[in-house]
Amino acid sequence: MSEKELRRSLSVLPIGTVMKLTDLTARQIRYYEEQGLVSPERNEGNRRMYSLNDIDRILEVKDFLSEGLNIADIQAVLAKREAKRKQEQATLAKSISDDEARRLLQDEFLHLGGLSDNDNPFNNPI
Repeated sequence: MSEKELRRSLSVLPIGTVMKLTDLTARQIRYYEEQGLVSPERNEGNRRMYSLNDIDRILEVKDFLSEGLNIADIQAVLAKREAKRKQEQATLAKSISDDEARRLLQDEFLHLGGLSDNDNPFNNPI
């Protein structure tokens, strides 16, 4: 996951901020949650916390509703999209070998850790 996507997925916005950004009421936002259209995280105090991705989803649902779709139609569209995404991930996962996956994971860990290939302990035999 890229750093940008990681930041977008952080749940840091309370429902009041989401209300202002989406021009929806708290009740509407909670209804979307009840219908499984958005899944905010909960903080220690059990308060809903939303990410930028959650806000994008809420705005998308709002657009679907303004286009005349009902909740069941929206759920079907989102489920179909999720199934397609999972299928693409499964296809991608099958297309790389175990060795390639290990190398990619190692490279990602080194990148996240700020290490270069020269500092890689796996490249220096003992």
